Amino acid sequence: MPRTHAAGAGDRHGDARPADACAAPSDAETVAEHLAAVLEIATPLTPELTSLDAARGLVLAEDIRSATATPPFDNSAMDGYAVRRDDLLHASAENPVTLQVVADLAAGTSENPSLAPGQAARIMTGAPLPDGADAVVPIEDTDRGGLYLATVLRAPEPAAHIRRTGEDAQAGDTVLTAGSVLWPTRIAAAASAGRSSLLAHPAPRVAVISTGSELVTPGDVPRRGQIPDSNSYLLAAAVAEAGAVPIRIGAVPDDENTLRDLLATLADTVDAIVLSGGVSVGAYDVVKAVLAPLPTMTFGPVRMQPGKPQGFGRWPAGDDGPPGPVIFALPGNPVSAYVSFEVFVRPALRRLAGHAELHRPTITASAAQGWNSPPRRAQYMPVTIERTGADSRVRPAAAGGSGSHLVAGLGHATGLALVPEDVTRIDEGDLLTVMLLLCPQLP
Repeated sequence: MPRTHAAGAGDRHGDARPADACAAPSDAETVAEHLAAVLEIATPLTPELTSLDAARGLVLAEDIRSATATPPFDNSAMDGYAVRRDDLLHASAENPVTLQVVADLAAGTSENPSLAPGQAARIMTGAPLPDGADAVVPIEDTDRGGLYLATVLRAPEPAAHIRRTGEDAQAGDTVLTAGSVLWPTRIAAAASAGRSSLLAHPAPRVAVISTGSELVTPGDVPRRGQIPDSNSYLLAAAVAEAGAVPIRIGAVPDDENTLRDLLATLADTVDAIVLSGGVSVGAYDVVKAVLAPLPTMTFGPVRMQPGKPQGFGRWPAGDDGPPGPVIFALPGNPVSAYVSFEVFVRPALRRLAGHAELHRPTITASAAQGWNSPPRRAQYMPVTIERTGADSRVRPAAAGGSGSHLVAGLGHATGLALVPEDVTRIDEGDLLTVMLLLCPQLP
């Protein structure tokens, strides 16, 4: 029988290792505690009136009611002829009925001829049904007509091919509710209700900064001790994929004054700031040196691997000004930064944007191979999902497992396997909760 290790499960099983340097201190926060604190300050952004052209993906902040009936008039669902059905009760290929064509009605016409017995109007899809007509004969059921006469080869059913006034929505009907995510179909519904603009939560504007004097722009030739800045590209792409608007600043050196001035400049232009690097206890941890003294910021370890050092809070508000942007200070190693983003930042950004559904979907999958997990730390193992469905299997995406520096291996990950903090060994066949990274999240 496979063992099940659901996220947050409390049962310990064999192969436990003694506490070691990888274990989190006993006073560290749990993942759930840290996430709750982050979400408490990430309150939804104030709704703004937004044009339909700019509304895709935003969260609606008002109910939308139809201004008129939809459709607003009886109209044809086919290209053909508007007719009086009584004229055609016995029409067939063997007994064709010829009608006089008295009008030619295109979509958008304001004409409204009144049909007398024996008369028809040629009509296009969407054109208003003329007075006296009670059915539409598709052109395929006629001899395709002439300028003045049309011969009908099949009797129409009652009210055939007529779209009735208000059959989609009546005036005053609610067509969208607050909290709806404005996908293309919902924007179309708002437009059909007569709205050209909507009250919606804006997409958060998010500045993305990597810190470290060792970082160089990808493509530049690094000297000894330098590495390409991958984090700012990683996190900016993750911000965009979460539905927010990334403003990638790139890498800044380990200089407190430079970082402090940059943050002060950004504070009035963005809703959130995501920093990576400089949050631990090293001599050059510039992010912590600049932000930790602020009463609005919190730093401390979280019982997770990778991603133990975390910081979050807000930039201080000016005199009588609104709250400053939410700040996320993430570890500098790429896997740690990405896992931290998925676990904490992505849900917070979705909350800022007004979403009710904050988290990625999960599946249950079995381990295709075994691996170790550190004691007293919830592990987030980047994995590849080999099969989906009832028999999903996963294996670590990188040969080095969840090593926080394995950014190349991270590129193969399609999920994060969640190992509870009281489990220290995963064996082949064990069942795990897996967060899907490449599955669109539809509210």
